[in-house]
Amino acid sequence: MEKKKMEVAPMPRKKGLAVYFKRDWQLYVLLIFPIACVILFNYMAYPGLRMAFMDYKPAKGYSGSEWVGFETFQKIFRDKDFLRALKNSLIFNFLDLLVGFPMPILLALLLNELRYPKFKKLTQTILYLPHFLSWVIIGSVALYLFKPSTGLVNIWLMNMGVIKEGIPFLSEKWHWAVTYLLIYVWQTMGWGTIIYLAAITGINGELYEAADIDGANRWQKIWSITLPSIKGTIVTLLIMNLGRVMGSNFERLDSFDNVQVRDFQYQLAIYIYDKGLSGGNYSRATAVGLFQSLTGLILVLATDKFAKMLGEDGLI
Repeated sequence: MEKKKMEVAPMPRKKGLAVYFKRDWQLYVLLIFPIACVILFNYMAYPGLRMAFMDYKPAKGYSGSEWVGFETFQKIFRDKDFLRALKNSLIFNFLDLLVGFPMPILLALLLNELRYPKFKKLTQTILYLPHFLSWVIIGSVALYLFKPSTGLVNIWLMNMGVIKEGIPFLSEKWHWAVTYLLIYVWQTMGWGTIIYLAAITGINGELYEAADIDGANRWQKIWSITLPSIKGTIVTLLIMNLGRVMGSNFERLDSFDNVQVRDFQYQLAIYIYDKGLSGGNYSRATAVGLFQSLTGLILVLATDKFAKMLGEDGLI
């Protein structure tokens, strides 16, 4: 008997780029503008980083300015004002992370448990609206709300008999620090909540049905199903936030500027403006910015590697 020849199914042909472009050309066209913006505002600025290693003079340009190597960095690291700004930036950024990072997670868990859709949507809208307000507006409103004698908050607390004299929320450094952190949490927690709610929406509903059959209560379902299911999202956002601990928001700091709180308010963004941009010392401003970026990159890579060692997917 002749052996039957085994029929082998033909391998599917690999689709070329032209096939995908013909099918989804509208999507590729929509990508042109955001990619162009990234290239223009991110990568096109890279050649300017050489200013950090030069005694850059705008009138002389790159070709006429003197190359000084790491001299600018040495001056920065010996500057007491830089060390003070660095210390304040690290402290407040870590406090922002410590206080602000868990809040969107808690809010997302609470909103997910609401059983009234209209109230849930209204609450979510109210929570994320502050994200679209600029720090100039927030700072102006906060100034009128927290004035020691005429601020609405102090007037209300005195009328309620809680306090006898106004609290210097924005004019005493320790009160300023607490107010500064809490306003940040209020401004950012709503937007982060949306990300976690989206992750929670993707959880398989059959897991909750099985938990109901087993008699699990709400807390047990949150602890055993919801939190483990969004752990990957939490780790990813934590890594991204750790990469910003060296950052500094000039608009936020300037909106709460006060001579009486300068000890805490003086952070890297203020240092870059005072010692760099306002005095025309672009080499110093570029060097500090490069130092912030490289440190943030190292923190992201280290945190990502640590997350992978713990069995998480990581970011990269």
